[in-house]
Order: sequence, then structure tokens, then C-alpha cells
Amino acid sequence: MKYFDAHCHVNFVAYKEDREEVILRARDAGVGMNVVGTQKDTSADALALAEKYEHVYATIGLHPIHTSKSYHDVKELGEGGKEFTSRGEVFDASIYEALGESPRVIAIGECGLDYYRVEESTKDVQIQAFVEHIELANKLGKPLMLHIRNAYEDALEVLKAHAKVKGDVHFFAGDWETAKKFLDFGFTLSFTGVLTFTHDYDEVVRNAPLDMLISETDAPYVTPAPHRGKRNEPSYVAEVVRAIARIRGEDEEKVRGQVIENVKRVFLSGGNLPRA
Repeated sequence: MKYFDAHCHVNFVAYKEDREEVILRARDAGVGMNVVGTQKDTSADALALAEKYEHVYATIGLHPIHTSKSYHDVKELGEGGKEFTSRGEVFDASIYEALGESPRVIAIGECGLDYYRVEESTKDVQIQAFVEHIELANKLGKPLMLHIRNAYEDALEVLKAHAKVKGDVHFFAGDWETAKKFLDFGFTLSFTGVLTFTHDYDEVVRNAPLDMLISETDAPYVTPAPHRGKRNEPSYVAEVVRAIARIRGEDEEKVRGQVIENVKRVFLSGGNLPRA
């Protein structure tokens, strides 16, 4: 395994026509991947893929935008998913615990808080679901895969109150002062192909310890240069590693090797804690 895509969604409808080809293309490029669920069906799909392919792992959880009526993305659920997004999903810990018992599940998430389109009345619903994810991660001794948008301070407060495990802040998009708070709390930060076409996060990438950085694609979204305009896929994660090395002014091979070690430490070490 030369590279690792710590957060992708090849379980989504966007890959319905060529899912296996995408997964095998990553394997042939030496890319391992973590397929992330966003509700119970896509979480079960992620685990099914992880059980089928040796280089694929799964993360299972309920995305915060799916805890209530949410924006509908056809890349995720297809046209037929509108009914789901109109009603949202109530987090059922028993369903996710059953999935999470599998050794192919390496994290719980993507969970957290998303205040981008949130109505004030639904914030408490998101927070409650976040706490329940954290409690499940604590119970299973598995790390958290965090989705946080426009809610870093609130999310950190919830984590400090409840989390006994650490994990990764997926698609980190905060400033350096915010980054330091999560790094100090022991969470790694992962970055996407956004690094290849904007300088917004260069300060964080330069200043963070290299052993706290992780690569991801968030495929099918945010395709890196030079593949802009195409659907993203895990094999493109090498471009993220190259961007991290360029921004830090460090040897690409050194960065690649350290990112793999970071992934192994956070996700593939057999669990952060003994079972509760």
C-alpha cells in the first residue's frame, strides 16, 4: 500500500456503473481506501465493499445533515433518495453497533455537526446524534471520523465532554488557530484535492506536525488538479500527497511514507481502546 484514501464514497450512486473498475484501479495504483457511510444503507454498502476487497475498509455512521430534512444530492442517493432526505434518519445505535462489530470497520462516522444549511431548531438533533456516535465509538474502541462544517467550537466542546477515543477531522477547512485546538486534543487532520487548486489551507498544512496529517479524496467530490472536471476517485489521492509535500517544502517520498504510518496508527492499529 503506497497511498491511502482515508475518506471516500465509492458506495454512492455516482459509481453505480463502474464501481468495481474504480476500486480495482485504486488497488492497481497501490491505493488503499476507507469507504465512508452517510446513513444506514450507505454504511451497510461500505461494509459490504470492505468485506469483498482486501484493500478496502469501511466507516459507518449517520452524516449530520441526514439527521433531519436535508439537501438532496443525486451523487449520493440517486433520484430515488428524495424520500429519504425529506424525512431524515433517527440514529439507531443497535444497527450501527452490529455493523461496527466487523473488523473491516475502522471508524465511526462520518459524524459531527454541520451548520452550513442548518435550521436553528435542528442543532440539538445533530448534537444528540453526535453524542450517540461518540458513545458507540467509545464502546467499540474505534476512532471517530468527523464531519464538521461551520461548527468547530461546538464540536470540540462535545468531544471534550464525551470522547474517550480520538480520530480524524475529515476535510478540515478551519484556520490555524482552530487546527491547533484539534491537534492538541489528539485528532489528526485530513485534506483533499482542494489543496491542488487553492491556498486557503496552506498555513495549516505547513504548520501542523507531519505525523498528524492524513490524505483523502472525499470522492466523488472535489477532484484534484490535473483531473478537474472529472468525477473524483481514490486513485487520485496521490495528488493530495504531492500537494502536502509541495506546500511543506518536503520530500514527497518522506511525506507519502509518513502519511501511511499516520493512517496505520489512527485507523489500522486494531482499535484505539480495549472494548468497554
